[in-house]
Amino acid sequence: MTQRAVLSVSDKSGLVDFAQGLIDLGFVIYSTGGTKHALHDAGLAASSVSDLTGFPEIMDGRVKTLHPGVHGGLLARRDKPEHLAALEANGLHLIDLLCVNLYPFVATVTRPGSDFDRIVENIDIGGPAMVRAAAKNHEGVLVVVRPERYSQVLAALKDDGGTVEFRRRLAAEAYAHTATYDSFVSSWLRSTVEEDPFGEELAVAGFLAQPLRYGENPHQKAAFYRTAPDPGGIAGAVQLQGKELSFNNIQDAAAALALVCEYDVPAAAIIKHMNPCGLALGDGVEEAYDRAFRCDEISAFGGVVALNRPLDGPTAERITSIFTEVVIAPSVLPEAREIFQTKKNLRLLEGGPSKPLFNSLDIRSIPGGFLAQEWDRSGFDRARCQVVTQRQPTEAEWAQLAFAWPAVKHVKSNAILLARDFMAVGVGAGQMSRVEAAHIAVARAGDKAHGSVMASDALFPFSDGLEVGIKAGATAVIQPGGSVRDAEVISAADAAGVAMVFTGERHFKH
Repeated sequence: MTQRAVLSVSDKSGLVDFAQGLIDLGFVIYSTGGTKHALHDAGLAASSVSDLTGFPEIMDGRVKTLHPGVHGGLLARRDKPEHLAALEANGLHLIDLLCVNLYPFVATVTRPGSDFDRIVENIDIGGPAMVRAAAKNHEGVLVVVRPERYSQVLAALKDDGGTVEFRRRLAAEAYAHTATYDSFVSSWLRSTVEEDPFGEELAVAGFLAQPLRYGENPHQKAAFYRTAPDPGGIAGAVQLQGKELSFNNIQDAAAALALVCEYDVPAAAIIKHMNPCGLALGDGVEEAYDRAFRCDEISAFGGVVALNRPLDGPTAERITSIFTEVVIAPSVLPEAREIFQTKKNLRLLEGGPSKPLFNSLDIRSIPGGFLAQEWDRSGFDRARCQVVTQRQPTEAEWAQLAFAWPAVKHVKSNAILLARDFMAVGVGAGQMSRVEAAHIAVARAGDKAHGSVMASDALFPFSDGLEVGIKAGATAVIQPGGSVRDAEVISAADAAGVAMVFTGERHFKH
């Protein structure tokens, strides 16, 4: 009995060899447009899909496979005589294999200069319909959406035609392919008509960037996905050297990069367990890194470093002088790469700010569901700050407050950060009480707490946390305000001659 295959792909890699393998196995090939031309150019026989439908392509190719001649052949069950009789009665034929990958919608959206009409024309309709039909009827139809599967499919056809398990794996992959595609279309369309990204249904999709050896712990399986071909940030970073990135490396590198991207001047951050143990500004990245390292020289060991300026040789020398897990910078100069090559295991990445594309939401899973929120992109705005104490901050204190407020946003709650001379000299992170976070920040700062400013990611429920900072030598404080005991907290600041600013906006980070 004649076996038929429909091939219609935008990604032509491996196509000719796959089609030749099918022909060698006795398949008759049907294809569309560019796929058919590619096969003919390679000297392979391929009939038009119109030969299956008896109907020409119309509307500039918008309608070519949406026809019973295709879908009847894909959906007919081999174990139902009435299905086979319906095919014969209508002059239709079984289709045994479908190979489809879809119009390059995401690539079109991200390509500079693509306008609305061009993007809309790259929304595939017939392709997903065929893929879903074949996947539904996978016991009778092998469905292939990835060139990486071509050799496996040919091997299965030569052997036993593909086990039920193999066919189901391909069908599951096919549905994931169309679901991902539709999620990108939905996300893009929503972005063109409304600001609210939270609809009644929210699809989340990603491309596999790399499998990971394990998750947070060795007994947990894990993988890394990116949400667009070039999303920027850690997902768009290029690894130049070093061991494979781990689950925890990726999280820490993402946190470090997000932190340094808060600043327009050279900045360096050192991250441990997604919290900054070092953060500083400088006239250049070498000075910024040196100052960040001096924030907490003990915790910096085994940290993840991010810079917001190109990594040069002198800075590379400083970084490689201690054990460091990961370094990420927007670019790495040749002399820095040469220095890093002496540390073969150190993971070195080039990456810049993230690009908000396709469901650019902060999504966190919970058992049975997930939470979605906008990313916290709010920064320091002096015009929105309210000075609530008798003493106004000096201009020098305002500058330190402007540095500290975006920094504390990147510290796990409850968070207290002490800043001095554009250095995060003391960080108290992730504590169950705010006063405990203040004690930790002060202890880490030591003598550097004297003359510092204090940032709290959320309000002070009592004056005790504030008083810990004041006693250590903090001279100005920035916090959201809004406590029922604000008057008590303000009174404590006034009694100590400390300036305090309310932002009216908190920065919880769980």
